[in-house]
Amino acid sequence: MLSNLRILFNNATLRKGHNSVVRNFWCGKPLQSQVQLKGRDLLTLKNFTGEEIQYMLWLSADLKFRIKHKGEYLPLLQGKSLGMIFEKRSTRTRLSTETGFALLGGHPCFLTTQDIHLGVNESLTDTARVLSSMTDAVLARVYKQSDLDILAKESSIPIVNGLSDLYHPIQILADYLTLQEHYGSLKGLTLSWIGDGNNILHSIMMSAAKFGMHLQAATPKGYEPDPNIVKLAEQYAKENGTKLTMTNDPLEAARGGNVLITDTWISMGQEEEKKKRLKAFQGYQVTMKTAKVAASDWTFLHCLPRKPEEVDDEVFYSPRSLVFPEAENRKWTIMAVMVSLLTDYSPVLQKPKF
Repeated sequence: MLSNLRILFNNATLRKGHNSVVRNFWCGKPLQSQVQLKGRDLLTLKNFTGEEIQYMLWLSADLKFRIKHKGEYLPLLQGKSLGMIFEKRSTRTRLSTETGFALLGGHPCFLTTQDIHLGVNESLTDTARVLSSMTDAVLARVYKQSDLDILAKESSIPIVNGLSDLYHPIQILADYLTLQEHYGSLKGLTLSWIGDGNNILHSIMMSAAKFGMHLQAATPKGYEPDPNIVKLAEQYAKENGTKLTMTNDPLEAARGGNVLITDTWISMGQEEEKKKRLKAFQGYQVTMKTAKVAASDWTFLHCLPRKPEEVDDEVFYSPRSLVFPEAENRKWTIMAVMVSLLTDYSPVLQKPKF
């Protein structure tokens, strides 16, 4: 039995590096949750309430504590299989999903464009029905969000968005778990986005306000986020009493921010735009000059892979950078997603304060 002792980890006990602190997690009798996610799809965080997203983060912390720090074996997905469709290559998404699903006793099956052609050799409808008969869930990393929507409509099993042109929800879960570990709470934090109006920003916009976080986003002219997503984010901010600032000035977005966040300027499929994009994003590199206007407790996130023009080495490898704990947390959060969508497991760790 776990005792009712507070589990407080610091830099020395948790890691050899300097980027991750886990705190404000307690062990003991878990707080019962009314959240039920089993059987759901995870296509976008727009479809989830703040309480439901909190539950996935709680479960992530629970699995990380029990498996990594306590050394427990939890075959929660034993006998289950996962179809992994990858139209785009990946390091973190593939590795975190394959190793995480296997660690929980399940069998992941990796499918590339050489193995499966969505809507080409076989219709999306037929693919969805075949996968539903042979696997328990599908994680798909695709070019078009519309393909995910069709897969979800035609499947009888959960479909998880591993990345699309519009959203990247599993990345944001990892980001939030990392910030929860570092700051002890998410409420009241100001997130400063400096970069492209892309799928990462869209996913932040669909979730940050639900935790009481403010968002200040700077994107170059012509590279702003989707107007429909901005409109919905404004509604979320109003409902939750948070601030949403959209600007074309990187320093304005960084001013007072607790978390400086950027991403690649040139995503897969945009290689022909490289020269044009590099010109448009001049002045958007995150440096210590950017950090000078941020809050005194500023940290830095980047979902990787990183290019030097996006953030310089001084920030990227600084003690304030959380990029490598952020990368590791991709594993614990995707494990939590799979467990929550496929089982009735309840966390043992008490719910943290969000």
